[in-house]
Amino acid sequence: MINIKNKKVLMRVDFNLPIVRGKVQDDFRVRKVLPSIKKLNKQGGKLILISHLNVEGRYPSLEKVAAFIRKRYLKNLIFVKDLTGPKAKNAVLNLESGGMVLLENLRKYRGEEGNAPSFAKKLAKLADIYINEAFSASHRPHASIVGVPKYLPSCFGELFKKEIKNLSRAFRPPHPFLLILGGKKIKTKLPLIEKFLNKADFIAIGGKLVSEFKAEKNPPEKIILPVDAIAKNNIIYDLGQKSTDKIIELAQGSKFVLWNGPLGWIEGGFEKGTKKLARALARSDKKIIVGGGDTVGYLDKLGLLPRFSFVSTGGGAMLEFLAKETLPGIEAIVKSNIKNQNAK
Repeated sequence: MINIKNKKVLMRVDFNLPIVRGKVQDDFRVRKVLPSIKKLNKQGGKLILISHLNVEGRYPSLEKVAAFIRKRYLKNLIFVKDLTGPKAKNAVLNLESGGMVLLENLRKYRGEEGNAPSFAKKLAKLADIYINEAFSASHRPHASIVGVPKYLPSCFGELFKKEIKNLSRAFRPPHPFLLILGGKKIKTKLPLIEKFLNKADFIAIGGKLVSEFKAEKNPPEKIILPVDAIAKNNIIYDLGQKSTDKIIELAQGSKFVLWNGPLGWIEGGFEKGTKKLARALARSDKKIIVGGGDTVGYLDKLGLLPRFSFVSTGGGAMLEFLAKETLPGIEAIVKSNIKNQNAK
């Protein structure tokens, strides 16, 4: 247990929130990390929050995100439009015990995505301790994820540890185990299907993934493809009632369910299958873990998130962790701890 009282704590968070016409649309990731932030705040740490923000390929200032968080959740949050320069250093220097500052968007600086050692060192010089609370960004080998732990005592945050603990259940699952995969990103889902063909009892397929397996002459028996769908020009927009009911039936007979990705094109209004599945799973007493930005955002909109066993903040990070059982951000912390132990 690290004593953080009066220590400067550099915490990597994920405040990459969806913003439309200048307004934050979904603050799920903020709500999830709040307990960790408030705990460190209460322990007297001087909290330096760093995050990236990507809005349609652009890297705007975090100023509006900071204003939103300050108004809704953290009244004492300070925002500084600087990252490693004089303004940032001065703000950190003036932090009192229990104070917190959010610095400027990491991706506005070239050294972040390139994992430049010089940039990582500048970030590390701001603090005494590094905590990674950005599981959802930890599949990226960026400076704030894998570079900084080389230069500071480092550890996982409480939320990050919960992500590892809950998602790891899929590696030694109770049976029957149902994996439900949908959504648009085919390339990120295929490695997961290959990984879990021998672990899952059934793998139910929805979204764009359906077309990938419809082309196969003899898909594995445990892969459940739709028998009816709403489609046009060979493009599946949603699963039909029979197909959705089949997935629900499998879920009701399972002890463990892992769900990532909507069954249809929900942003286009084709949400019937996803909504029916979501409500059925929310009524279940089974162990159900869900993740993926589109899926979580939709469940939040329906007000169903509290009814699931665990909701991951990760999209691509969740998929990569499940496929590889690790992430660049995890390896960086592990190596940092080994280095510090050897130095003692």
